[in-house]
Amino acid sequence: MRIEKTSTSRLESTDFNNLKFGEIFTDHMFVCDYEDGKWDDPRIIPYKPIEIEPSANVLHYGQAVFEGMKAYKDDLGKVWLFRPTENYKRITISSERLAMPELGENIFLSALNELLTLDKGWVKPGIGNSVYIRPFIFGSEHCIAAAPSNKYKFMIILSPVQSYYTGSIKVLVAEKYSRAASGGVGYAKAAGNYGSQFYPTSLAQRQGYDQIIWTDSKNHKLLEEAGTMNIFFRIDNTLITAPTTDTILDGITRKSIIKIAEDNNINVEVRHISIDEVIEAHSKGILNEIFGSGTAVLVSEISSFGYKGKNYNLKKIEDSYAATLKSIITKIQYNLTPDPYGWRSEVSAIKV
Repeated sequence: MRIEKTSTSRLESTDFNNLKFGEIFTDHMFVCDYEDGKWDDPRIIPYKPIEIEPSANVLHYGQAVFEGMKAYKDDLGKVWLFRPTENYKRITISSERLAMPELGENIFLSALNELLTLDKGWVKPGIGNSVYIRPFIFGSEHCIAAAPSNKYKFMIILSPVQSYYTGSIKVLVAEKYSRAASGGVGYAKAAGNYGSQFYPTSLAQRQGYDQIIWTDSKNHKLLEEAGTMNIFFRIDNTLITAPTTDTILDGITRKSIIKIAEDNNINVEVRHISIDEVIEAHSKGILNEIFGSGTAVLVSEISSFGYKGKNYNLKKIEDSYAATLKSIITKIQYNLTPDPYGWRSEVSAIKV
């Protein structure tokens, strides 16, 4: 791997106490090109704009997939990743769905390892501090024929961040718009999945909500995801979340929460759940919690939800499942507790 170090680091001039999520980037980035049927020329170079022709495939047909990850630093200065091989598996699945070439696992993991080793000074210790990692692949061939690109770029950029949400959020249940439909690309982490959410989300925000709970595209009754998060409902003392299907992203935080909850004697049901069931539970006083999960937010408690012009508030409870599960995962990520699952991977010790 070729490495070109920056001559002017921005590290010392960065105010880590006033970070806006995803707006500040570290000194370096990773780039690798796909051409003539193979990935070639892996390199780390200073973070800078890239040149792209107006005829590039991605600008016209949206061949682009990405991942979201985080790096954490413990009190000893070691940098850790959380289940990185799961991110590799998912970007492979996403690439296949968009007719893009498979990226070798060794390229993915070695790129993460080398880039984070070089820019480890940007990863600050302390719970809430991390570096958000954005690996992505896009079609780069200069051709506007409606066909898969013959050339691609795989890149990784890093962004120092703090907490995505600072408190609980309000969500609106979708009645008209859909995030995904059966047979589509909802299970893939494809760029277009997110761009299409912006308009209905902006409508919800005008009504005072932060995000949308997406429903099934046929009847708008089954609850699937919340914004960019998987979603959990605690009815009585049972934790319920929708199964992953071709319309729901297989969240890495989601599957981690399910495993930890089960190991802590929390009853978990992975099944479809409708808005009618949730409203009925609320009316009976047994809807104890709703929370979302994802890499950016980890776990985000939902304080209220809106449906058909009515808002439903949830009472704040002590010893919530959300807080308990968030604490357990956080301690694993920051190397504050033993990792019984083998999920934590130390940067510089990653096997490639």
